[in-house]
Amino acid sequence: MHAGPWLVVTTFLLTHVVVANPLRRAPPVVTLDSATVTGTQFGRVNRYLGIPFAQSPVGDLRFRRPEPIAPYTESFSALTYGKACPQQDVQLSLPGILGLADSTTDFLTNTAWGVALPDGEDCLTINVVTPASATPASNLPVIVWIYGGGFQIGSSSLYDGGSVVEKSISMGEPVIFVSMNYRLSAFGFLASQEVKDAGVANLGLHDQREALRWVQKYVHNFGGDPTKVTIWGESAGAVSVSMHMIANDGDTEGLYRAAVMQSGTPVPVGDVTKAQVHYNNIVENTGCSGESDTLACLRTLDYDVLKGAVDQTPSITGYNTLVLPWLPRTDGTFIREDGQRLVQQGKIANVPYIVGDCDDEGTLFALILNNLTTTSDVRGYLKDVWIPDATPAELDQILALYPADITKGSPFDTQIFNALTPQFKRVAALLGDAAFQAPRRMFLDHSADTQNTWSFLSKRLKATPFLGSFHASDLLNSFGSGDLAEYIIHFTNNLDPNGNGITSWPKYTADTRKLMTFRDQPLQPRLITQDNYRQEAIAFLTAVMLAHPI
Repeated sequence: MHAGPWLVVTTFLLTHVVVANPLRRAPPVVTLDSATVTGTQFGRVNRYLGIPFAQSPVGDLRFRRPEPIAPYTESFSALTYGKACPQQDVQLSLPGILGLADSTTDFLTNTAWGVALPDGEDCLTINVVTPASATPASNLPVIVWIYGGGFQIGSSSLYDGGSVVEKSISMGEPVIFVSMNYRLSAFGFLASQEVKDAGVANLGLHDQREALRWVQKYVHNFGGDPTKVTIWGESAGAVSVSMHMIANDGDTEGLYRAAVMQSGTPVPVGDVTKAQVHYNNIVENTGCSGESDTLACLRTLDYDVLKGAVDQTPSITGYNTLVLPWLPRTDGTFIREDGQRLVQQGKIANVPYIVGDCDDEGTLFALILNNLTTTSDVRGYLKDVWIPDATPAELDQILALYPADITKGSPFDTQIFNALTPQFKRVAALLGDAAFQAPRRMFLDHSADTQNTWSFLSKRLKATPFLGSFHASDLLNSFGSGDLAEYIIHFTNNLDPNGNGITSWPKYTADTRKLMTFRDQPLQPRLITQDNYRQEAIAFLTAVMLAHPI
């Protein structure tokens, strides 16, 4: 296994941690109920950080839906981010790298992550970033950010909304930026028959929903317009956005009016009971297996005991990688069917949206699987881990559509280069299409003709060795001063990404299938292309995965 994905993602995330040390000559304040909340000002931007938006999910509230926060009655300072929600330990195996044993590597990576991102169960906080000039009368559009991390790691503190607000001010289209923490891993997505019976599945999504309700109640106090909310996410955050679009059969409940998804749409997942084996392992490893009510027993456990058992379940950085144990699943109420089945039925919130992917979505995850060096290895992985129920004929066809020819793999369009192993580019192409490209195209196929949609493909940073235009690389274009950020700000304001003379971005329809392609070429950094690459392969993957959800 390779250190690449961990080092790249960690480096990127840590560069976005914000240390609250602004100039505070006249600290900004906002009134919430009968409380005065003090924030910080830096330049043209105010920040209010770490505001509790729900009751702390500890004690008997562990593994329950979030409870609304009581009215704010005591004044407080909102100067720093709250704790991250419990992070799943990173499981990296790095044979031969610096001569380090696996146990040493795990210690170093998880220690570094823990220092950079302190976590704990008391984590349901929200952050609001505003133009310093905003008042309750401003009625500015609001963009609500949902972070990614495979539903296992991540925090709102890793993304500086100040860069988005600052850019929006410079564009003359100011916005309010909101981000929240939500429960992750088994703490937020525990799944089993017991969980289903208790009605407590998909708690991480319910945390996000509660944060959206908080926005409706309070964002006006910060200068935002609660009728002009756009939800925006990347990776697991984008999947979350898409799940809100199909939750309750597409009922927005008036919580948002538009959506932006970077590298994530509904993936084919089964019922919450499909994760029963992982629930059973946690129960056994915590000593709760003898209890008549194992879920109640898990609520009473010491945090470290429970966390230790959760950390023994498969990690996104481990061999299972994108076959995640803890993610949004069908629960029969909030997510009533497989997300892609709901998409097929047109049960999607009728709001305008932007959706897109990076060209080489699978390379980061293929690095983890660099021990797959033969066709037999790849076939075995597909059968044992990815799609155990697939027929021999289906596996044969997948391997035929994704050949070992390194000139056809990912990073795409790099010819014979970047072949880390004989199967690396093949595996990268397969993973990227299965988890990202195929679900995006399916989502568009069933909604583009009934609502306003725009789609993009990021081919920037293509020269990155072995990774190409890797998963999450487009964040540099949306949280920096990039052109994707400009399009998103236009969209948040006007429900259309076009404006101010930037390259016109045509709508995506079933007939035209036009993509805004972001490129490295300085003379033509944006180009309109067709969404017609690997059509046969992606269509077949879509059919197979829908038939055999994870």
